[in-house]
Amino acid sequence: MGIGFPEAYGGVEADLFYGWVATEELCRAGSGGLMAGLLSHTIGAPPIANIGSDELKSRVLPGILSGEKISCLAITEPTGGSDVANLQTTARREGDHYIVNGAKTFITSGIRADYYTVAVRTGGEGIGGISLLLMEKDTPGFTKESIKKMGWWCSDTATLYFEDCKVPAHNLIGEENEGFMGIMLNFNSERVFLAGQALGLAKTCLHEATEWAKERQTFGKSLIHRQVIRHKLADMQMRILATEAFLEKTIWKVEEGLMPVTDVCLLKNQATQTLEFCAKEAVQILGGMGYSRGTKVERIYRETKVLSIGGGAEEIMKELAVKQMGL
Repeated sequence: MGIGFPEAYGGVEADLFYGWVATEELCRAGSGGLMAGLLSHTIGAPPIANIGSDELKSRVLPGILSGEKISCLAITEPTGGSDVANLQTTARREGDHYIVNGAKTFITSGIRADYYTVAVRTGGEGIGGISLLLMEKDTPGFTKESIKKMGWWCSDTATLYFEDCKVPAHNLIGEENEGFMGIMLNFNSERVFLAGQALGLAKTCLHEATEWAKERQTFGKSLIHRQVIRHKLADMQMRILATEAFLEKTIWKVEEGLMPVTDVCLLKNQATQTLEFCAKEAVQILGGMGYSRGTKVERIYRETKVLSIGGGAEEIMKELAVKQMGL
């Protein structure tokens, strides 16, 4: 739970390569919902660790990193997701509190969370008026509604509603009206993590398809001896190896202190497209079993689209990439 967080608060000091290894191991279970449910704190807690006050870190991080408390991130709104600069949820300062009004949606761990890192508008229009607040689950005026999804069943997702919610001013994360950069830094690490998750699940698809092809007999031979099946497996491996090299290079750049925004955006698309291809081919190789509940590839196939949408949709990633390329 504490990988990549400060040791002083119960974390384990580690780089992104270490996090990638842990992600791939979790992917062996073949459940993106498992990872989303267990690790929503990896997007909810970094702003606290990176820009929060010492008092706030000491108060909330130990419980989160021990697994006793659940942390989540609340940015996306019913009126938009990737267009963070135009978010509508407001927070008005009154004495020692902020009064929050608005709504968030598609929030991972939104029902079960104890701590909510909420993006709010405390100033004028655009990126200069955005702040981050830590809201606690029992705040009066704070209600939630569960969302049923195609996949990620074991990870709860919710719409959140704020009606005159009073949040203590000391729960401000960082400085007022300076929350946008904290959000953007969070997005970059989240996108690298999502790429690693897509790659790990693609590898699981290849493994499951290969094992099935070795066991399944057709017309006196196992599927693995059929050229068309062997070529499918080769095509899956080709895309996996290319994505793995891209991920390794991008992580190296980040660890060197660079800000490879173009690479991060294109990597996320490359990885999710690799997963979609591998999941499709794995289901095809397993045939009827691939379409049946209870197999890893059936579950992964249903879950592919959430990775190409969450953390920045594929189309948004392309647009961010070309802007960084000066086009």
